[in-house]
Amino acid sequence: MSLYRDEGVVLRTQKLGEADRIVTILTRRSGRVRAAAKGVRKTKSRFGARLEPFTHVDLQLYERRSLDLITQAETLRPYGERLVFDYPRYTAGTAMLETAEKLTPIEKEPALRQFLLVIGGLRTLVEGGHDPRLVLDAYFLRSLAIAGYAPSLEECARCGERTGRAFAIAAGGMVCGSCRPPGSASPAEATVGLMIALLRGDWARADSSEPRHRLECSGLVAAYLQWHLEHGIRSLKHVEREKPSATIERGREAPSEWSGRPRDEAAESFHGMTLNTTIE
Repeated sequence: MSLYRDEGVVLRTQKLGEADRIVTILTRRSGRVRAAAKGVRKTKSRFGARLEPFTHVDLQLYERRSLDLITQAETLRPYGERLVFDYPRYTAGTAMLETAEKLTPIEKEPALRQFLLVIGGLRTLVEGGHDPRLVLDAYFLRSLAIAGYAPSLEECARCGERTGRAFAIAAGGMVCGSCRPPGSASPAEATVGLMIALLRGDWARADSSEPRHRLECSGLVAAYLQWHLEHGIRSLKHVEREKPSATIERGREAPSEWSGRPRDEAAESFHGMTLNTTIE
């Protein structure tokens, strides 16, 4: 039993007793941690507001046999303060947090790359430079890649031929005509190109994509993610598939503390991750 410090992003909370909460946090060094926060539901709580979903926090915890205990919490970046006023971005962020929890099934197993990806994804949503659904799909694809489930998009997932014509979820991505199983989807070439762009961080190509290809891409990515998770992402039903451009413009026209900060490793990794690059 000992004290330890870590930083993390709050994924979700649940009630515990009359005034406490169980807080699920994806941390930089310790992976996913579930910890008790005493008295945070009281109006006079010292750090109740610092332990809300989307918040990037610095923590001191007391290690216990069951749930660890949060003894200190300091806000590093309150991403939720901006996201709650923009429904498309808020729902996209909620889906990110739910996915991050499901892709880190073992408590206290280090998951630095997943942590950095979540932070980078939330930062990108807050900055408002891209359609939130594109940001979410990019997050899905990259988090799957980190977990070892990256879809094959440029060659057949079964034989390796560079003649993929169909997308088969169970096969692992694009498949050629000879390997194509029944029930495979036949996405447009531009849709596959969009998926590749999102996985590589080619935002110029992704931002110039057509709405119909974005819609097709979102459907394939969501189906592929949920097949590998073996569970549905409940928050996906609230995510808006299309968003007026005015929301993006509003994000660009409203500078805040976020736009003035230098990009950190998480933001850089989210914008520039490639298939051959680590996120550290």
